[in-house]
Amino acid sequence: MKNPVIHFEIYGDNPDVLAGFYSSLFDWKIETTPGTEGTYFFVRTVDTDAKGTPTQPGGINGGITKRPDKDAPRSLHYVGVESIDGAVERAKALGAKLEKQKAAVPGMGWYAILTDPQGSPFAVWQTDAKAR
Repeated sequence: MKNPVIHFEIYGDNPDVLAGFYSSLFDWKIETTPGTEGTYFFVRTVDTDAKGTPTQPGGINGGITKRPDKDAPRSLHYVGVESIDGAVERAKALGAKLEKQKAAVPGMGWYAILTDPQGSPFAVWQTDAKAR
């Protein structure tokens, strides 16, 4: 199927504490992402290949990070798309609201955050090693 859920993020006020909680509860492998000084943790819920892609069908990995602001949701799912610009425009045409403009994760890809017509947040992600 096209456009699978490919990533999740859990937001909290103290990411270190949440990392310990989820690691202890589910035995997830959780490690600090280089260069984030303990503010972003990569969560492996399933094994990955050398590129970091889950090897278990249907499995997704994610992150734990500091809540961006007091009104942010508790978690956010990312949907993989072929064209982030196309997905954002299509979502807006269907009644979604753009909350965060397209932004780069350098060397990895692009994302944007929207809310659906009933106010639930979600993100779209386009892989692009040239993202800057």
